[in-house]
Amino acid sequence: MASTLQKFIHSLDLRALPRVLEIQSGIYSQDSIYEKFGNECSLSTEEVIKVIGFKINKLIASISENNEVSQFSTKVELPLNFPGLYKVVADKTPYVSIEEIARKVSIGPTRFGYPSFYSAKDIKLANFTIKRDEQITFYSVEEVHGRMAVNCVVVRNNQSHSFTLPFSQEGEFYECEDDQIYTLKEIAEWKIPKGRDRIVKLSNTLHMWDSSSPLPENFDGCLILMPVYKVQAVMKFRKDIVHILSDLDVEVKDVTDCYDISSFLQPLSLEDIFERTSKEFPMVAEIMEGPSRNQKPYNLLSTGKEIVIYKKYQAARVLASEMRSDSSKRHYLIPMSYKGKFKRRPREFPTAYDLEIARSEKEHLHVVATKAFTSPHKELFSVSVGDQFLVQQCQTSEVLYEGRKKLVDVLACEQILSDSYKKVLLPMYMEGGFVEVIHDKKQYYLSEICREFHFPFNVKVSVRDLSIEKDVLAAAPGLQFEEEITDSYLLVSSASSPEESWEIPVYRSNMLVHLLSKGVQAVVLPVTRTTVEEVSEEEYYMLRRYENLTLHPPPRPPKKPT
Repeated sequence: MASTLQKFIHSLDLRALPRVLEIQSGIYSQDSIYEKFGNECSLSTEEVIKVIGFKINKLIASISENNEVSQFSTKVELPLNFPGLYKVVADKTPYVSIEEIARKVSIGPTRFGYPSFYSAKDIKLANFTIKRDEQITFYSVEEVHGRMAVNCVVVRNNQSHSFTLPFSQEGEFYECEDDQIYTLKEIAEWKIPKGRDRIVKLSNTLHMWDSSSPLPENFDGCLILMPVYKVQAVMKFRKDIVHILSDLDVEVKDVTDCYDISSFLQPLSLEDIFERTSKEFPMVAEIMEGPSRNQKPYNLLSTGKEIVIYKKYQAARVLASEMRSDSSKRHYLIPMSYKGKFKRRPREFPTAYDLEIARSEKEHLHVVATKAFTSPHKELFSVSVGDQFLVQQCQTSEVLYEGRKKLVDVLACEQILSDSYKKVLLPMYMEGGFVEVIHDKKQYYLSEICREFHFPFNVKVSVRDLSIEKDVLAAAPGLQFEEEITDSYLLVSSASSPEESWEIPVYRSNMLVHLLSKGVQAVVLPVTRTTVEEVSEEEYYMLRRYENLTLHPPPRPPKKPT
């Protein structure tokens, strides 16, 4: 059965990819494909394409005063980065089963993926009854005893009750009201159900409204959002990936079940390549879609180029951020092979507890107080701005509290006076402010810092890496080394000039290749080049979140006695 490309993609589950589509009718030029504004936008009748991916490219918003679309509604085009914060209006159309919810709504693994619904009737489970109109939060989808189910939570009398609902559970399920606010990009990625429109209401007024804004001035109505997707597809006789906007005026028919899907080239992501066994390397591949970055080595990986992939492996990197007071700080992944040298920069510590974490046996931590603190106990020291201390160790001490003696955690320090030292005790709960005094003038390689010091650690490049054409770290006013991470890489070289190879990050390169049945001539690995990789704000937080899943957080600082 034929449908418009827009309707087909809007109802298509990503898990059902790839799909083979036959073009039934549409507007097309004499050539089969032509480009307009960077997108493939014309297809011939009876042409066959294989859809391998899609994502929301922009939104068509119908301006509404009563949450309904009419033929007279004004429609505007909104980019995903359009400013403003929005509240999601609950969908009044019910879902008829848990399977329909799981198929159409994004569930897990972030806070955006925890949708809530309520049932119009009681649902009796083996040892629990969900009451009608009770909020059910969906957390994840998994297989339970051979059946697909959703992990859910109901909060009742301040107690959480966890249970699973099978896909086969039928009923009348309505979306709960959502009191959170979102950016348009977050709504596009998480809050638009498959096959349904999404109504949103502007939560804050646009501070910088001007005549170029597509929305009316002082607009406070609702927007009914319809997504337009950028579709990734493979053509029968082409070696590159074509991009088609889903609002192209064509009709398509799904012919996957009666078509030999292997007759198309098989695009592989770098994640697909990394999942192959080590025995399958080295391999030769042709790039079907190159990365969008233009710095080395990404600018060497253009579409149509043949590459040799020698091996896959894990490699250590140090995640570092520029030390800036503004929000424009840049983030880097620094390889252990970096040949530059660093000098230490002072660290800042907001509490006495942070001093305890940072101290080491190798050297005394010398700090200056930047904030005054008055101790509520005469046994503990009151700090003035400018006081200097050498941090010793954590211990316990007795204090008089409401006429009774009590043990509290304290930090033993030596206060530096003009001609002597004075032993003092600082309460561990103390909220003050300290800046490190650096006496160490030594220059360190990255590997030495990782071996000898705790992170976070502040530095500045003192000797740039001369093996790098442009050392971006040397221009930074200061760097904070935040943590050492392990990441996945492929070792890649150009097939035409294999004199040097590059480490390509698997999860941040956004490349597609197809494998060629060619043997690799060279047995000896070429010289490996590593680079300092600048990562975006989004990539930075993904790296921190992923890495911190494997780390146990330090215990919370002790609370101030009440």
